[in-house]
Amino acid sequence: MDALREAVRTGRLTPGTRLPSSRTLAADLGVARNTVADAYAELVAEGWLTARQGSGTRVARRAAPRTRTPSGPPARASGRRPAHNLRAGSPDLSSFPRGEWLASARRALAAAPHDAFDYGDQRGRVELRTVLADYLARTRGVYADPERVVLCSGFVHGLTLMAQVLAARRGRAGARGGTKAARAVAVESYGLGFHRDILAAAGLRTPALSIDELGTRTEELTVGMGELRGADAVLTTPAHQFPTGAALHPDRRAAVVDWARGAGGLILEDDYDGEFRYDRQPVGALQGLDPERVVYMGTASKSLAPGLRLAWMVLPRALVGEVIGAKGDVSAVPSAVDQLTLAEFITSGAYDRHVRSVRLRYRRRRDQLVEALAEHAPESRVTGIAAGLHAVVELPPGTDERTAIQAAAWQGLAIQGLSAFRHPSVPPGREALVVGYGAPTDSAWAGALDALCRVLP
Repeated sequence: MDALREAVRTGRLTPGTRLPSSRTLAADLGVARNTVADAYAELVAEGWLTARQGSGTRVARRAAPRTRTPSGPPARASGRRPAHNLRAGSPDLSSFPRGEWLASARRALAAAPHDAFDYGDQRGRVELRTVLADYLARTRGVYADPERVVLCSGFVHGLTLMAQVLAARRGRAGARGGTKAARAVAVESYGLGFHRDILAAAGLRTPALSIDELGTRTEELTVGMGELRGADAVLTTPAHQFPTGAALHPDRRAAVVDWARGAGGLILEDDYDGEFRYDRQPVGALQGLDPERVVYMGTASKSLAPGLRLAWMVLPRALVGEVIGAKGDVSAVPSAVDQLTLAEFITSGAYDRHVRSVRLRYRRRRDQLVEALAEHAPESRVTGIAAGLHAVVELPPGTDERTAIQAAAWQGLAIQGLSAFRHPSVPPGREALVVGYGAPTDSAWAGALDALCRVLP
């Protein structure tokens, strides 16, 4: 009761926010349902909440909290922590399978050889590399053997290693020719800015490839006009473009592989949410088309949790030594205990069961999001929903993205606009919100969805 009062008092729970049912909240907190029901009843009596048959329990329509600034009139509270996280790319951390993970850890530790606790191989534990090679072949169509799998501490770590390798190749080419070759890694016109920053920090240019409803326009690499001329690598999300959600068309998949073969280039494939497909058959990894030209990069951050810091690269054979050299230090390898635990978790079938479970949960949320927006914001178009943990909500004509984000902040929503992902060289495009539906817990999802519907026209 104290926590709910404080959340309403500070504005973290905004007026009108729907609270989870007493049954759901009791299950989340691990307490009796009557305990939650009694707390709700007391807060209703005090005027903090309202309860109506068929409408559920909601935060009462009270005046928004106000603070007085030294130089002016009262102003609305700002800078408060959002009540709901609808940012793209975050999974529901409450769904982490603690019990099965603990059981896998116990089995893995009991069976671990003594050398598992030494510094070990810079590529990572062979147990996990072997299991991953089999799993990726079975589920993503990746051609891999354990010798080509390198484990790293998250996708960013893997991308940093690849940036170092590409930059070192530039230096060697420059030494042979007397001047440094102008190297570039083409990126998608919408994507994560800090990925571009990692490449730029290594001295690599990052020209943009256009995107449309068929995915990234990879044919632009073949033409090689303007900034794209001289690009010898491309960073792409072919199975589910981030953040627009398009799957790369088969013709364009073939085009980028043909470009890599003809130009001697590399494709860096970010398969960031490959397990989450809803309305269509899974799109196989691009790597299967040419394992010697594609660097496949995957992670457990969406399927399990980012805090595990477990990711992997499946490398062309010629790159293995260069990447290990870029690693340099075995301290860059994830914890051996976590590696062994994940290997056991996959081998036991627990990983497949977990993925199936959360896939159903995220699909339900996706469906609820689409239904709610169709009812409350019918002029907003929802796209990019066949897979993943987010949707793109295109705003109606005349609706400003920045205004919608500000309105969301007042509703306690952390949300991003599509423009936040736009490459600096790309002119402004459509006004849209990128709505992540993965992060909220089950008990918070209804309130987050209600708040979003109040934001949209």
